[in-house]
Amino acid sequence: MRATQIIIFGIIILIINAGISLVLINQFQSRQPSPPTFFSAPGAPCDSTGTSRQNAITNAVLAVEPAVVSVNVIKTEIVRGRIPSNFGFFGFFDFFGPIQRQVQAIGSGVIYDPEGYIITNAHVVHGATAIKVVLPDQREFDAELIAIDDIHDVAKLRIRGNTLPFARLGNSDNLMVGEWSIALGNPYGYLMNDSKPSVTVGVISALGRNISLQEENRQYLNMIQTDTAINQGNSGGPLVNINGEVIGINTFIFSETGGNIGLGFAIPINTVKTIMAQI
Repeated sequence: MRATQIIIFGIIILIINAGISLVLINQFQSRQPSPPTFFSAPGAPCDSTGTSRQNAITNAVLAVEPAVVSVNVIKTEIVRGRIPSNFGFFGFFDFFGPIQRQVQAIGSGVIYDPEGYIITNAHVVHGATAIKVVLPDQREFDAELIAIDDIHDVAKLRIRGNTLPFARLGNSDNLMVGEWSIALGNPYGYLMNDSKPSVTVGVISALGRNISLQEENRQYLNMIQTDTAINQGNSGGPLVNINGEVIGINTFIFSETGGNIGLGFAIPINTVKTIMAQI
């Protein structure tokens, strides 16, 4: 009889302990912070899992893209006329003398001021007889060449219009090798017939590159090197950081074929600011 009572008493104790444990567990869980809820920003594109595809890069592009312009240029070139080659020996000599011809070129630029001031490369507008600027919203303006610095390859244009978009100029003195860089511009825009810029993404590859092009009498000092794809027509467009700030002006590439191989160079925006204040 006594053994039976001991067993019953033990079972009662186990039940009481189990009840106390359940109460303590429930109280502990109620005090725990709720797990984070993942959600998309209003209007942000989502994939099938509900995760936002909007990120720092897309935000940077949205901030700068409206201010990236296509710079269409008409230039007058001097060429030397020659007798057609089927004239044999005489084809080696000039016959008609110098001839002027109109050629069309295209580059990029960025509006940096609400008054319509634009940064581009000097080589984009050098020798221009007419400059037309096209915005991504398809508005077109005749541009005025305000000033040009051929040695450092920087030019200032101006257009006059209402509610002009403009990009924020950043600080190129605190750049870090390896940080993201975004290039915007109009490569081969004359083929695409589209005023909206193309976007390429890479990293800052090196800083402080000094390059002299003797045949063009230009000096490029303290250049930003990037593996962000830069191609023909990108010249004068902005190089942007992850915050949507212009950190450089895309200027040239090193390439044996003329295509991008990951060796692009941009003029630091702090250098451009100094030049803009002087010209």
